[in-house]
Amino acid sequence: MSESGFEAQRAVTAETVGATPEYEGGAGPLQIGGADVPEGARTDLLLKVSESYTGDRMSIPITVVNGVRPGPLLFVTAAVHGDELNGVGIVREVLNRVGPPDVVGALVCVPVVNVLGVQFHSRYLPDRRDLNRCFPGSPNGSTASRIAYTLMTEVISGADAGIDLHTAANRRMNVPQVRTNLADRRARELGVAFGAPYLIDAPLRPGSLRDAADREGVPVLTFEGGQALRFEDDVIEVGVAGVLRVMRHLGMIGQAPPPPDEPILETDETHWIRADRGGILDLHVGAGDRVAVGQPLWTVTGPFGRERTQQESAYDGVVIGMTTLPLVNPGDAVVHIAVPGLHDHAYSDEPTDEEDLDVEADADEESPRWWRRRTTQ
Repeated sequence: MSESGFEAQRAVTAETVGATPEYEGGAGPLQIGGADVPEGARTDLLLKVSESYTGDRMSIPITVVNGVRPGPLLFVTAAVHGDELNGVGIVREVLNRVGPPDVVGALVCVPVVNVLGVQFHSRYLPDRRDLNRCFPGSPNGSTASRIAYTLMTEVISGADAGIDLHTAANRRMNVPQVRTNLADRRARELGVAFGAPYLIDAPLRPGSLRDAADREGVPVLTFEGGQALRFEDDVIEVGVAGVLRVMRHLGMIGQAPPPPDEPILETDETHWIRADRGGILDLHVGAGDRVAVGQPLWTVTGPFGRERTQQESAYDGVVIGMTTLPLVNPGDAVVHIAVPGLHDHAYSDEPTDEEDLDVEADADEESPRWWRRRTTQ
C-alpha cells in the first residue's frame, strides 16, 4: 500500500523489454500506489482515489514507460478539467511513439485525471468543484481533494518535471501556448524546449496543480491549446512535438521533432479585451493575428441591426485566445492579446472562475487579474 492508503490495480499486463548490453545498469523498478513497475516495461495501472456512493471504486488511469537506464522522471497529465480533451489525444499519441527501449528514466502519463468530469463532459467534478483549485489535496477531504492528494503523493512529488495539458474553457479557444514561471531557470528552459508559438510568464494560481508542484520544487509547464470537447489535430500535433522535445531536452530520448521554424514569442503581459455592449458579435481579427493600437477588433450590433459599436485595440500585440460565441453580454471576455516582451511589472489577465463555468465562484477564490513584480532567481 502507498502512503495515501490507496491501492493501484494493474489494468493491462506490463510489456517488459529485456535489457540489452547497451542498457545495462537499469533504472530499477518504480512503485506507484503499491504496484510495482518493472524496469524496461510499459505498465498500465488503475489508481484508486475514492469510492462512489454505491461503493464502486473510483480510479484514474496511469501509464508508466519505465526505461532500463536511470534518468529523469517526467509526468504528463491531461483532462484535469474534464471537458478539455486535446490533452487526452496528445498523451495517446506520445505513448504510441515512445517505448521502454527508447526511454532513459521514466515517463508517467495520466491521460484522464478528472475521470468523472470526462464522463459527464464537464469541466468540474459532479459536486461542481474545480479540481485545479484543490491541490495539494487531502486524504480525508472531498473527492476532488482526494484525487489531488493521490496524484501529488504518487506521481507529482517524486518527479523531476511535469507537463499539464489543457484547452480553453468552453466557448473560448486558445492558440497553442505554454504558461510557466519564467523566473525559474529550469521551467524557462523546458518552456523554450517545448517550442509552442507563445511562452507566457504566468503567475501561480492558488490550488492549481502547477502551484502545488512548485511548492515541491517540481517545474511544470501548462500547455494550453484549442477548444473544449473536441480533438483538434493541429493542436495535438503541437502538443505531441512539445512533449517529445522536452523529453529530448531532459536526455530521456535520443530523437525529437526539430525546433519550430518561427521564433517563440515570450511575454509576461496579456489582456482580455471585454465587450462594453451586448449584442451580436462580428470579429475583425482571428487567432494568431498581430494587432496594433487603434485597430478595430470587433463590432457589436443590436438585434435590429441599427445600433453598432466598434471596439479598438488598446495594445500592440498578438491574439492568443478569443471567444467562439457570436453573442456577447457587457463585460464578456472577447479577445485575448499578448504584448510581446518581458516587462518590469508583469500583468496576466485571466477570466475568473465564475466566467470559466456556469456557477458562482467563491468570493475568496475569485482573482480575475494577477499582478506581481518580476523577480529573478
